[in-house]
Amino acid sequence: MKHVLSVLDVRDEIMDIMEQAGIFKAGYGEGEPLKGKTLAMIFEKASTRTRVSFEVAMYQLGGSPLYLSASDLQLGRGEIIEDTARAMTRYVDGVMIRAREHDDVVKFSQYSNVPVINGLTNLEHPCQALTDIFTIMERKETLDLKMVFVGDGNNVANSLLLATALVGMDFTVACPPGYEPDSYILKEAQKIAKKTGSHLEVTIAVKEAVKDANVLYTDVWVSMGDEAEEKKRLKDLKEYQLNSELLKLADAEAMVLHCLPAIRDQEITEEVLNGPQSAVWDQAENRLHVQKALLYLLLKN
Repeated sequence: MKHVLSVLDVRDEIMDIMEQAGIFKAGYGEGEPLKGKTLAMIFEKASTRTRVSFEVAMYQLGGSPLYLSASDLQLGRGEIIEDTARAMTRYVDGVMIRAREHDDVVKFSQYSNVPVINGLTNLEHPCQALTDIFTIMERKETLDLKMVFVGDGNNVANSLLLATALVGMDFTVACPPGYEPDSYILKEAQKIAKKTGSHLEVTIAVKEAVKDANVLYTDVWVSMGDEAEEKKRLKDLKEYQLNSELLKLADAEAMVLHCLPAIRDQEITEEVLNGPQSAVWDQAENRLHVQKALLYLLLKN
């Protein structure tokens, strides 16, 4: 595991990450294993959970986080990303990037001599998907489950396709036409699923999809960068709201996940988001523990 740009990069370490995250959450582990280490955190997009969880994770592991807005860097004045990577990675021990374009993070990693972590791109959100698997394991104590993602088959859905395939969990994306997950990622996930026994599906039939589901998941319909399409998106996705009627079709003990921020009464209702079946706030907390595990495994040596 040199970089974590995609869930595919942790295919052989995914359960090690889960185990280490559990150790950190339980309050065990080495005192300051990353003492003297520095993590550069580059943000092209605004962030709450990614910034705070990575920053706190580095502090708790004994290291130092360095927050860098893209506008603070020469990237904002035209320096090519290769040159930024060549220079910056001589100063720090690791880099986390929250970027608009996935290709930019890939390119940065190609010119980096330290580990690079994808903190979100338009294609994937691996830290979130790994957190989701950890949260499900914590609540359900098994991964022999069916999860259904309802709404826009976005970067989170892409990473969840790969993560569920790796751990053998059944996963369905219920979305309207034109909102399907990335076709290449779906094909890669299906290759993995053939080996692990995971059943993957993409469908427009949301009510049929959620029947007997153990986990229901949704995300915002209008992500950063999609604002110009807001009116169309709200119209296209209105039948895919995660509400009490949809939840009733799932397993009686189904858990609800949302990676946040949540827009009440668009993709999810208040009563479901903060209802008794919601694990959303545990899920948000677990970003810290899973990212501590990632940082520990990538930077400890």
